[in-house]
Amino acid sequence: MCCTALRNLLQGLSFSAKYYSKHNPPQTVCPFSKIGPKKCHILGCSKSTCTHRTAPPGSILPCRFFSCKEGTKVLSKWKQKTSKVTSDLLPKSLLKSEQKKWNNISPIYKAMTKRIKEKLEELHNMYTLNSRSPRIRFGENVYFEENGCIFIAKADDGEGNAKILFSVEDLGFSDAFIQRIRISPDQRYMAISLKSENSEEATCTIMKLGDLPVVEKVIPSVFSFEWAANDVLYYTAQKNLKCQNVFMTTFTYQKSTKLVYTEQDARFFVDLYCTKDRRFLTINSNSKTTSEVWLVDCRHPFESPALVQARTTGLIYHIEHRKDQLYILTTYGEPAEYKAILTDNYIHRINLDAYCRSYRNSKLMKAPVASSGKENWQLVYALERKTKLVDFEMFSDDCIMFLKNAGHLYLNVISFVSHSVQSIKLPTWACEFELESHPEHSTSTCYFQLSSPVHPPKRFAYSFKENNLIEQAVQEVPIITNCHTTRLLAKSKDETLVPITVFHNKNSKELHRRPLLVHVYGAYGIDLNMSFKEEKLMLIEEGWILAYCHVRGGGEQGLSWHRDGCQHNKLKGLHDLRACITLLHQVGFSQPKHTALAAASAGGVLAGALCNTDPALLRAMVLQAPFVDVLNTMMKTHLPLTIEEQEEWGNPLEDEKCMKYIKSYCPYQNIKPQCYPSVFITAYENDERVPLTGILQYVQKLRKAALDHASRTSKKGNWIPNIILDVQADGSHCDSSWEHSLNE
Repeated sequence: MCCTALRNLLQGLSFSAKYYSKHNPPQTVCPFSKIGPKKCHILGCSKSTCTHRTAPPGSILPCRFFSCKEGTKVLSKWKQKTSKVTSDLLPKSLLKSEQKKWNNISPIYKAMTKRIKEKLEELHNMYTLNSRSPRIRFGENVYFEENGCIFIAKADDGEGNAKILFSVEDLGFSDAFIQRIRISPDQRYMAISLKSENSEEATCTIMKLGDLPVVEKVIPSVFSFEWAANDVLYYTAQKNLKCQNVFMTTFTYQKSTKLVYTEQDARFFVDLYCTKDRRFLTINSNSKTTSEVWLVDCRHPFESPALVQARTTGLIYHIEHRKDQLYILTTYGEPAEYKAILTDNYIHRINLDAYCRSYRNSKLMKAPVASSGKENWQLVYALERKTKLVDFEMFSDDCIMFLKNAGHLYLNVISFVSHSVQSIKLPTWACEFELESHPEHSTSTCYFQLSSPVHPPKRFAYSFKENNLIEQAVQEVPIITNCHTTRLLAKSKDETLVPITVFHNKNSKELHRRPLLVHVYGAYGIDLNMSFKEEKLMLIEEGWILAYCHVRGGGEQGLSWHRDGCQHNKLKGLHDLRACITLLHQVGFSQPKHTALAAASAGGVLAGALCNTDPALLRAMVLQAPFVDVLNTMMKTHLPLTIEEQEEWGNPLEDEKCMKYIKSYCPYQNIKPQCYPSVFITAYENDERVPLTGILQYVQKLRKAALDHASRTSKKGNWIPNIILDVQADGSHCDSSWEHSLNE
């Protein structure tokens, strides 16, 4: 989790399956704002989870060449695997018309673009280039990546003696970035996935390490992979945004590859994970509401996988292992609100409010490996009401949970030795966790980073021995001191309280006259992306107010928060958004004529719906790859995501009531002649998740409605909004490089 999700937990359990929602491509953060540093990802290994994160580009380093085994094919050029939209689906004349409009209007913003670009580069150099890429200690060695080069150093020698193992360019992938890395237990092999900005499919390259690294094997179209043993690699194959097959490949003298598992249900997506102690490799098959996990014993990697618990509709779970016990993060159990208190060797549950509405929150349970069915699951710890589990990490004697409640972040440390729980509140400015990779199961310290949209990542450590939180020494960079963080609660139509996080410059006066940028998402049980972005800090410095509306449909307050905003509850998210913006204006944060709304991907549903129902609340709307034609998209089962998306939006093909409900809020279906705000949309020609056709038709219909309204009215000061579409030939729904996102 990004993304961003360390493992495939779904919707509010920190195991949101980011790879298959419209919100996110595999292992990427939400493209709400793409500007970020060049990719430099944490080096995972067979003993740890790989966290997708970014780090400084570093300097360009000389790369040496290495030999290839005979018969091994190394691609000399990255081949894009994006699915080209067929001509019958894409109105080419419409696309050509929009491209012409963009070419005519974009020069108007040239001076502004130049100023913004220079400022963002300055902030990038100030805050991002000074940060250090993550280091992973693996036995006596330390591995790290910078600017597409993989380094190795002896832990005790310092990094001055680090040497380059190989680079992306060495492998012939000059325009790709490293997405995931796994090192075999004996450190003889390294598996890496390489991905282009214009594709959602990655290529896995297995390197045999040594003085002269050798390409052992190249596997196309791979999503996840883990080492089950020194020379046994499991991987999932990806096709048309789906992962349903698991393969095992060996690198012994009798090399072979065989199919291990196939998922038959199109709603389910399969990925792999290794438990922290390296005892089991888990095959995780998940839909948006249901899980099933199979175990591969890493001591016997050739034996058939064993089922933990057969899939049960609505039951989500994820597996860890410790001392012959499976620890299960799950939604299973009674729905009443309760918390767990650990005293001595017993766990007591306390009912908090038997008469209030129930929230089925996530729980930590355990069961013997030999009898892992849910009838044997025993409660270890349960979260309090409206609490979101952001991340979870298991250690030899402790478990650490990263939690979010009412916008505030804190962590709970569960000791399996003293049978106690310690709760630690984190700094009030913090909005995002980023857990660093911890290969050693017995480590005494857990490292993580905290950030916000306007606060660069700051490193912290929790010491299990000292039972305290330590703020790590950081490099010399300016400290953000002039930004104020405010948290509000807006009362929605049904009186549900909706959290809002607001940032503004402490020195700003007359806030009601300041421009306001509102952010919304509200889908798939995934939180708004609130990681650090240079452009957000730039806006704060220039006097803008930033507001983040944590509406229902997202995951900010647990699983129930998502359920209350999906399928037949989707309008609740719209009511929440309206209430949030209204409250912001009421308490003095800007006013409608200075307010802009920003959303990406599935966030475009609520943003576009509000633009139809309450255009007077906004002056402008900015959308990135927006999902604005829900009804028509969900009627097309040939699209790769339609079947699995039915758990989020419903199935209008088989349910007439569902069809009418979607039609009631779908942005495209509800455009009408009225005074709309100005709209700027960025779309991608080869987007596999949000069809470009729907965006093109939305823009045409919106522009026509605005013109019709202007022609019918003769009010003084009547204006025609700017409705601009920038269709990018390059790029996709995936995260992009620093340079590409900066230009965008």
